[in-house]
Amino acid sequence: MKPLRIALTLALLATTTAFAQGAPKVEVFKSPSCGCCGAWVEHMRQNGFQVSTHDVSDVPAERKKLGMPDRLGSCHSAKVAGYVIEGHVPAADIRRLLKDRPQAIGLAVPGMVPGSPGMEAAKTMPYDTLLVARDGTTRVFARH
Repeated sequence: MKPLRIALTLALLATTTAFAQGAPKVEVFKSPSCGCCGAWVEHMRQNGFQVSTHDVSDVPAERKKLGMPDRLGSCHSAKVAGYVIEGHVPAADIRRLLKDRPQAIGLAVPGMVPGSPGMEAAKTMPYDTLLVARDGTTRVFARH
């Protein structure tokens, strides 16, 4: 009986510690007038991320500072736990990235794909989330 009590106590402690550490923090760089960026921020918040935003006049310049190749650009860039997130990447993909911790710059959904988070539309298109390696090459991380 005692080992079970110890195991339950340890499980409760681990859960409490994880909760105390809080939600992953995401820092978003976006245009002040972009509505879909705001919708993506809301998607992230609804999925448990703690989001701060910075309205910037030159998103491509911010993307460059963060190290994301311009050819993968979208309307906003973000940072989370040392990774760069470019565009309308689903929260589930970011959670997987943070769990797996691959050696990479981060994730990208280039462009503004109808049906991606923040770009909800009646007519959607399939799209890929790309894992961006440190040398700038990409591979498919997730298909949507």
